[in-house]
Amino acid sequence: MANQEVKNIKIKDLVLWTENPRDPIDETATDQDIVDIALTTRTSKWELSKLAKKMGNYYDFSELPTVVYHDRKPIVYDGNRRVILGKIRLGFVNVADDSKIILPDYPEEIPCNVCNLETAIQNVWRKHSDSGSWQPLERDTFLNKYMKESKSIFLILEEQTSLISANPHLNQRFVQEEVFTDENLKKLGFSIVDGKLNSKYKNDEAEKILSDISNQVKNKKITTRENRGKVVEVLEPSSQALIDQNKTKLLHPLDATIKQSFAQNDTKKPRQAKRIKEKGNEFFGGTLYLKSGNVSNLYRDINDFYTYYINHKSNLSQSFAGLIRMSLRLLCETAGKEGSQTIDVYIRNNFTKAKQKLNQDIKTTLSNQNVTETSIVQLLQNSAHTYQASSNLEQTLAMSIILGAMLAISHGQDSIK
Repeated sequence: MANQEVKNIKIKDLVLWTENPRDPIDETATDQDIVDIALTTRTSKWELSKLAKKMGNYYDFSELPTVVYHDRKPIVYDGNRRVILGKIRLGFVNVADDSKIILPDYPEEIPCNVCNLETAIQNVWRKHSDSGSWQPLERDTFLNKYMKESKSIFLILEEQTSLISANPHLNQRFVQEEVFTDENLKKLGFSIVDGKLNSKYKNDEAEKILSDISNQVKNKKITTRENRGKVVEVLEPSSQALIDQNKTKLLHPLDATIKQSFAQNDTKKPRQAKRIKEKGNEFFGGTLYLKSGNVSNLYRDINDFYTYYINHKSNLSQSFAGLIRMSLRLLCETAGKEGSQTIDVYIRNNFTKAKQKLNQDIKTTLSNQNVTETSIVQLLQNSAHTYQASSNLEQTLAMSIILGAMLAISHGQDSIK
């Protein structure tokens, strides 16, 4: 029997799957990065507004996301779109000012199907492989990466040329099954050798022929009704001449620069994205995974406190931001006490190592807000006394980021012995 268990998990703790076959992106991407993509340039793949409308007025508990824990992080393998809507509804990610999505009501936590990786992969495959939600390239990628099947011709062509991702109109089943077949590739002067795409051409010539095929599909010269399965016959005369001239030449591996060339001509680039709010920095630098105890409990409470402020600040006074600054002092003091350290000693022991883990943009933010190893002690100590400084939310945000990095070192789950 499959290893599955239904558990309630807070939506803010759920981590979106960067390798989602619907739209795989860089594995270092944050939830906010994924939401930005889902709401802008690749909306047709996500259709969040359509899903929200279909869901109605409330989140249905009978539709369980599939979750696998990796390094104690709950990664959502199936149900990412529903989780995104929840994160938007509860204010855990930013959305465009002109977003038209009407969101259902969401609880703070939802039941999830928690299972091992093998079970999750089988569940995802069963639900999506033939549902039409994946295009051919995504389906082939999933089969190879997660089901351990050999790479298809379609996938090899994409990996070595970026032709399909640069020309999305090629990502169709009939193109996969009837245009880029082994037989047609050989007619065109290409062949798969040891899992690699080889050709008889110079790099610019190979690019010309592949681009010509793409244009013929785009211009409907090759469809399921017109010139079905034909390739050489519909190409431009100059491409046909290239094929004839190189018939007797030997196959050789494609030059890697052809991939760069197609990627640079990516037809998705000219599309203009919607205006979205500047993402900015996350409180504490993002979700922290701390070992159980007073520090973890206090961190989670303060994070909820900050979220409440962001969602309701139009109804709150400016002094409310000062309360957040005061809570950071309490958190830092609590973290230090667990190691029998005062605030200044705790910061001195962890600040430099924590700062080294931050990217240059964050380091610049710290510098702009005058948050240094020496100044942060005074900033925390004065938080209960200096109203104007305590209400500087940007400086408070910068302080929370470096404090979050310090807590990850001193109280992170990886620090458990």
